[in-house]
Amino acid sequence: MSLLQILTRRLLLAILVIFGVIVVTFIVSRLIPGDPARLMAGEHASRETVQHMRHVLGLDRPLPVQFGVYLNKLVHGDLGVSIRTERPVSEDIRRFFPATIELSIVALLFAALAGLPLGVLSAVYKDTWIDQASRAVSVIGISMPAFWLALLLLDFFYDWLGILPGTGRLTEGMDAPPAVTGMFTIDALLAGQWRTLRSALAHLALPGFTLGFVIMGIIMRQIRSAMIEVLQEDYIRTARASGLSSSRIILGHALRNALIPSVTMLGLTFGDLLYGAVLTETIFAWPGMGNYVIQSISFLDFPSIMGFAVVASLAYVLINLAVDLTYMLLDPQIREVG
Repeated sequence: MSLLQILTRRLLLAILVIFGVIVVTFIVSRLIPGDPARLMAGEHASRETVQHMRHVLGLDRPLPVQFGVYLNKLVHGDLGVSIRTERPVSEDIRRFFPATIELSIVALLFAALAGLPLGVLSAVYKDTWIDQASRAVSVIGISMPAFWLALLLLDFFYDWLGILPGTGRLTEGMDAPPAVTGMFTIDALLAGQWRTLRSALAHLALPGFTLGFVIMGIIMRQIRSAMIEVLQEDYIRTARASGLSSSRIILGHALRNALIPSVTMLGLTFGDLLYGAVLTETIFAWPGMGNYVIQSISFLDFPSIMGFAVVASLAYVLINLAVDLTYMLLDPQIREVG
């Protein structure tokens, strides 16, 4: 099967998945107790005012008609208007989503840069003190709740030592860099604003480490397991018998094949981070989508919640598609069974 055929099939499946998410999200939003029209009209609004607001929102139409209107708006990029902020949901997402993406990238980079070497060392020096220490770090990372780690880091680095900022994306009173990507580190780098860049990196340190440490243990265990299996393969023994150096065998042969089953896990982990950092963003007052959705839920802001679900699902599907393509590049034999 050609790469184009596989890509076409994956895209069709992705469209079906996104459509399913849209259907489920729409149904759930209509089943949740609460009346958006009442919220928008105000607590003391008259019955006629509430009815008028329901008509404006289209809530007085049959559900199939409402879904058709909603689907038509989605096709044209219209996610509705937020009840809480009274801004288009698409505008809110453009404002808050880059912060979550930036935090997720930093967390995944830390997890990968720490988890990959630990996993490789743990496999190469299996059953030694290095392996025991690496596995202990992994267990702590997997077992420790993210909110508890966040509170410990805040107490130690912010309250006690005072060397890292605790909340927000920039130092109070500092202007954001000119918006290009919405990610302050990249925008500050592009604008040459080094002071802003340092502040943005400092504010990313604690929340990024919190999220990264939790998933680092998962990455480390996955790499360790894959490396142990690969190091027992016949071609590795042949490479050793041929006189190749240990570093070349481990990095040039074993690690590349061990990374193949880990690619899916890394991709799915990044997808989880995009909408799973709710508690971390709340604790660190990080102005991302997690914080935005929490406030929207407390306000029964259905358009915002539905818009976030659709965008997060689209991002998740695209990440999975990228993972599939990366899988095929790492192991061309997969195309034969694709």
